Amino acid sequence: MHYLSKLSVVFLPLSLQVSAVAQPEPAFAQFFQQLSLQCGKAYPGKLTLEPPGDAMLTGTELLIVHFRECSETQLKVPFHIELEASQEWNRSRTWIFTKHADRLELRHDHRTKAGTDDKVTMYGGFSYGEGTVIRHDFQSVERTAESGFYRGWRIEIEPGVRYTYGTVRGEEWSWRIDFDLSQPLTEIPPAPWGHSP
Repeated sequence: MHYLSKLSVVFLPLSLQVSAVAQPEPAFAQFFQQLSLQCGKAYPGKLTLEPPGDAMLTGTELLIVHFRECSETQLKVPFHIELEASQEWNRSRTWIFTKHADRLELRHDHRTKAGTDDKVTMYGGFSYGEGTVIRHDFQSVERTAESGFYRGWRIEIEPGVRYTYGTVRGEEWSWRIDFDLSQPLTEIPPAPWGHSP
């Protein structure tokens, strides 16, 4: 008995060490970290899919994503659109990712050129399903209820390869833009409308 009691003393610290091993972070936290690694950088992109009749983009203009403002729980990512006809830029859109204790949230901050809130702004939703380290969907509860099938947004990121933003109907992309993460821009765009320089 004396020998056994000594063994228990020997193995007790080891069991404590095993239980103290950190568990891997959930997929949403790892996905947020992948986005955070792009902080301070801007990348070129282009339209790669749009539904028939959609005229928001021509498909030939330059698009820029800028991972501009980053904290441990929130990322503000402006989306700049080149206006080919006028040789100006639309800087009205900023994607906002917020990390909560159990999931992520995506919001769309839309501003006028004067910096005020657009008529439609801060729409979005929470992450839907478990997601993965490189892909997360965000459900629009309102659009899903209206249509009777899943609708929302999908974000994918392959570090050093691409960042993809788009809308989803059911399981399929309905609108999509891709940014080339292998080609960081040397010239960072100015602040989006309504945000501090």
